[in-house]
Amino acid sequence: MTTAFHADAEIASQPQIWRQVAEFAPSVFSKLPKKGERVAVVGCGSSWFMSMAYASLREAAGHGETDVYAGSEFNYERKYDRIVSISRSGTTTEIVELLGKVKTPSVILTAIHNSPVEDRATETIIMDFADEQSVLQTRWATAALGLLRAHLGFDLNSIVKDAEEALASDISDLVEVEQISFLGRGWTIGLAHEAALKTRESSQFWAEAYPALDYRHGPLSISQPGRAVWAFGDIPADLVRDIKSTGALFESSKLDPMAHLIRAQRVAIAIAKKRGVDADNPRGLARSIILDK
Repeated sequence: MTTAFHADAEIASQPQIWRQVAEFAPSVFSKLPKKGERVAVVGCGSSWFMSMAYASLREAAGHGETDVYAGSEFNYERKYDRIVSISRSGTTTEIVELLGKVKTPSVILTAIHNSPVEDRATETIIMDFADEQSVLQTRWATAALGLLRAHLGFDLNSIVKDAEEALASDISDLVEVEQISFLGRGWTIGLAHEAALKTRESSQFWAEAYPALDYRHGPLSISQPGRAVWAFGDIPADLVRDIKSTGALFESSKLDPMAHLIRAQRVAIAIAKKRGVDADNPRGLARSIILDK
């Protein structure tokens, strides 16, 4: 399958989308958690993985305790000052139900106006300019995380060049491998999980994700020539040595890890094309997962 997907254009649009997020972000900062608040962050699928990254970044920045949950696994017994939820469609069953149950002040990040979550959340942030036609989430996920990083004081414009470099980089060697293990540390563990999800859902391709140091505790045994190990951010030199000794292709980058994720998105789409799979409409999935009662 050589025709372009919607996802191709959406991945390529990320430098401009990030500029738009940077301009938009200050207008909604008042809706996001205040420093010192105890916060829960929730999402499903890609939104869960962006929630992981944000929760780690928020705590590391000294903004307060921040727990993260898949929407279906929220702990209703814990007390929070605020809940941050992410749902591109605004219709995700687990998020709609969660926001309907809790009394805690909440803010929802969504791409859609007048969605069910808007009625249930205390505050709504709508980034319709980052919405996508593809079922596959790419620019929406990084736009949501970019907004949250901006609120923590990060200059999103500072990594636009990294995004452009990721779009222009050669990915041909990575498209030829038979398996990829993605690794992260701290906030980039969420990015590793997102990269693995992209390659699995876009092309039914074998990909996994782990905290980098935990890769030694078993998963390293699958590393071999013809497979790849992909690290987001810095990992210890001795682990890099151990990975390379297996003959696996080792991928790393000095780009900002969110920009490095763009390379993984591109690899996922390229593998889908190679395998003749429709990346815009992954098997068994829909734009919004709405569960039967």
